[in-house]
Amino acid sequence: MIYLVGLGSGGAQELSEYALQALRRAQRVFMTHPDHPSALAVAIAGIASEPCPTDIEQALETLLNAPERTVALATPGHPLVAHPLVARLLPAASERGRSTRLVPSRSFIEPVLEAIEQAAPEGLQVLSAARLPHLRFDPTLPTLWFGVETPDALHAVQQQLLRFYPADFRVYLIHAPGDSTRTEYRRVAVEQLERMPCDTITYLLAPPCPRREQVYQGFEGLVAVVAALRAPDGCPWDREQTHESLKPHLLEETYEVLEAVDSHDPIALREELGDLLLQVLMHSQIASETGAFDIEQVIERLIEKLVSRHPHVFGDAHAETAEQVLKNWDKTKRAQKGRASVLEGVPRAMPALARAQEISKRAARVGFEWETIEGVLDKLREEEAELRQAIVSGDRVRIESEIGDLLFTMVNIARHMQIDAEQALHSMVARFTRRFQWMEAEAARQNRALDNLDADEWEALWQQAKAAVP
Repeated sequence: MIYLVGLGSGGAQELSEYALQALRRAQRVFMTHPDHPSALAVAIAGIASEPCPTDIEQALETLLNAPERTVALATPGHPLVAHPLVARLLPAASERGRSTRLVPSRSFIEPVLEAIEQAAPEGLQVLSAARLPHLRFDPTLPTLWFGVETPDALHAVQQQLLRFYPADFRVYLIHAPGDSTRTEYRRVAVEQLERMPCDTITYLLAPPCPRREQVYQGFEGLVAVVAALRAPDGCPWDREQTHESLKPHLLEETYEVLEAVDSHDPIALREELGDLLLQVLMHSQIASETGAFDIEQVIERLIEKLVSRHPHVFGDAHAETAEQVLKNWDKTKRAQKGRASVLEGVPRAMPALARAQEISKRAARVGFEWETIEGVLDKLREEEAELRQAIVSGDRVRIESEIGDLLFTMVNIARHMQIDAEQALHSMVARFTRRFQWMEAEAARQNRALDNLDADEWEALWQQAKAAVP
């Protein structure tokens, strides 16, 4: 039998008679923290003990292989709170057929709250400084830190707190909670923590910090801002949004990014990329609220795809050209997604020209391609002739079909010349807009109405516009 005995958080008043009886029944008592005040209470009660090995693996072997029929592992507070050895010992003892019995006492949690009269009606976060920096917590809830027994550990907690709390935000350092003769606390600003004394019975409690006072930094801070917007007490508009309602905003922000790229304005691009990133975070936050996924899983999946689809960077494959990289990418992507066709996975919601070029590109990668640009130009002339015949026939269905064929052929010409068809048309429309607006201004300057111009006057004005506007 292995007794897991909690000694309470401090002085003799925390040590229960039940715990003393278990310790007296044990033939051998191991103490995880011989210098803790609770250990002194055990010694005063006349119970002999020895230090438990500090290395967890060694401690497990010592406890599980002890020749005595009954041994006790005595821990400060509650055995199940803040004791990694106990967490490892329970399953290990079960595997080896060693029975265990829990003899609980109060942990440090209640005495800490009592010492500073801190209520926690909405919950309490209890965290180990040893887990830093790989920890997440909610600053709007009280946070109790244990393991701040060295200046280095206290400094690590301070640096973590400064990422979320203002430097002058006041927290509590509680010493010897549960020992009425020694309990004391200090209320200090986060920026002063590293200058404070600490030892094995020191704990830190950060009270709730209102959202308006919190510090939001980096990507993690942005995620927290979005979560706050979607919280029950957040922004009414943001709380109402769904994946479906955000679709037009996602499209709008995407176009604004493209416009910023075209403007060659890095300040505008930075701004618009941030707005686009907000859409990604909003969709991820909405999904996380239903348990579907969160932003961390989005990122993890992206990393997996980037690594697996770049075997020439992260594996043994070779790719000398960008074209070979794309072929390898398509092959890997089809295999991962189980797609039978190279054309599967092109979004139907893409703009028609962009979708046509992607479809054409994928078909060409597997060999459905003209050998030279001349072949595509011949196809263009063929499609033009067929369109003329359709127009003569007056069959609107046929005309629409032939216009589509002609446009698709133009997309293939653009692809052959390594021109983005969507961008080419976008640039042309922008150019036409500038020139037409120049004609409007010029006609107004001349006191002429555009709708009164004849064909020759239109042509002359257009040629002027082409010369004046690039």
